[in-house]
Amino acid sequence: MENTAFNVEYKPRTGSEAMCEALLDEGVEYLFGYPGGAIMPFYDALPDYPLKHVLVRHEQAAAHAADGYARATGRVGVCVATSGPGATNIVTGLATAQMDSVPLVAITGQVGRPALGKDSFQETNVMGMTLPFTKHSFLVEDPDELYPTMRRAFEIARSGRPGPVLIDVPKDVQFAACNDNGYRRLREVQQPPAGPSLEAAAALLKKAKRPLILAGHGVILSGAEMELRLLAERTGTPVVTTLLGISAFPEDHPLYIGWPGMHGAASVNRAIDKSDLLFAVGMRFDDRITGAVNKFAQNAKIVHIDVDPSELGKVIRPTVGIAADAKLALRGTLGHFEETEDRDGCAELRSQWREEIARSQEQEKRREDQARGEYGPIRIMDAIKAAAGEEMRLVTDVGQHQMWAAQFFEFTKHNSHITSGGLGTMGFALPAAMGVAFAYPDEPVWVVAGDGGFQMNIQELATIRDFGLNIKVAILNNGYLGMVRQWQQFFHNRRYSETPISGPRYEEMAAAYGLSGRTVREGDDVEAAVKWAQEQPGCTILDFHIDPEANVFPMIPSGMSVNEMIEETGAAYGGA
Repeated sequence: MENTAFNVEYKPRTGSEAMCEALLDEGVEYLFGYPGGAIMPFYDALPDYPLKHVLVRHEQAAAHAADGYARATGRVGVCVATSGPGATNIVTGLATAQMDSVPLVAITGQVGRPALGKDSFQETNVMGMTLPFTKHSFLVEDPDELYPTMRRAFEIARSGRPGPVLIDVPKDVQFAACNDNGYRRLREVQQPPAGPSLEAAAALLKKAKRPLILAGHGVILSGAEMELRLLAERTGTPVVTTLLGISAFPEDHPLYIGWPGMHGAASVNRAIDKSDLLFAVGMRFDDRITGAVNKFAQNAKIVHIDVDPSELGKVIRPTVGIAADAKLALRGTLGHFEETEDRDGCAELRSQWREEIARSQEQEKRREDQARGEYGPIRIMDAIKAAAGEEMRLVTDVGQHQMWAAQFFEFTKHNSHITSGGLGTMGFALPAAMGVAFAYPDEPVWVVAGDGGFQMNIQELATIRDFGLNIKVAILNNGYLGMVRQWQQFFHNRRYSETPISGPRYEEMAAAYGLSGRTVREGDDVEAAVKWAQEQPGCTILDFHIDPEANVFPMIPSGMSVNEMIEETGAAYGGA
């Protein structure tokens, strides 16, 4: 058909073009993906749009890279895969994002509508498969619904408690001509927290003599760091963060005392055990924090603020539960603390409480200071921090190194700590760091990984090389699946069943990928090696050979309280 007014050929919009237009309208800059047969029409349309596609080497890495990008920016990350094995490969990435409340949109190709349900080549029911660990999953069979569904998916992903959304698009729908059916943006209005609940929460905080603020990932997601800091300072309340809440509160602040739980500091666990009020905001009382629920914070009243109402009372029954965005709730609470005067006579008691916590931490600090001069994880963390500076972002994998980084790396920059918490996904760090590096190309990005987890997505070094990403990698190489080995040591009589693991010579492997690498052993200059890596252009890999039986302390098994842990395991776990 000829358009006589403009003398151009009229071409009906296809489903693939509608998908690209929806991405542009959502402000998407980067997509991370891997093409295949069922998603080929989308990839055919992609070069005609100003969207930047990053070709990963495995679909799982596409999901983790989109996840890292989303965590770093607060925007929705996007990943793309084909049907069948391509779609199943992103499942772990979607579950990772769901557990940690990360906004993600995953686009998968599907076999054509006539072939659905017939066990066709590379057909899987990815929608049914992903329903348990996505906020929502769509199978779009009407071409006219494609554009509005794409837009709706982004709204769902970022609204309320963020999470991943899947859009499964049959191949013939991508080819089909379509029109949008009058998409209208949903008007999401954040409801202010109920006044009586905030007043009750503030009253408890005012009267508490041994209070703690327990801040989680929700503080970062809502951008409530300033409100958190103001509340802590106005009330003189010590702050504890969850693992995912690390970097929501500056760790060099005098009110910050650390993070709790199975591998958290014994002094922090003791403080929770002795507190009379836990003011928990943007966290979900994960079992790695609570251990035996009936033994957790037995002496404390609980204020629990979370954007997801289903979290209130799910694990710990709160004295006051507030279903609200962390930023709005903290602002509302601050309205009851406009002055810092001590109306309830608790200031002196809180001062004594902070001094008691500080005394409890002294022994831990002495051991930590002693270890700083020795070759090992603490010295490596210190060297990275010194070389990379305050602006760096650290992405960790899962295992012993993850805990060492969280314990000994002082995070002072907002949202500078990125890791897989809820699902604990090995292989997360390297591809997630790619997303962070694309988001902040001018800021230093470091990966700390174990030799086990690093090998799970090692192929992404090719992607990093192709895009010239400035990612520095520190492998803490102990020749074991270290965390599992540690459990075997303490609870299975050192029966190291299938935990020794071999790997490549990483320095040579780096060279094979066209990257720089160096092996570091005890007796070598750790600081000089890290400085060298920092100064090299592009990606650099440091292979730190550490003690095979180095352990993370403390380690509180589920079902055991911190006091029971101390009695049973003694000084090695934090001292009596």
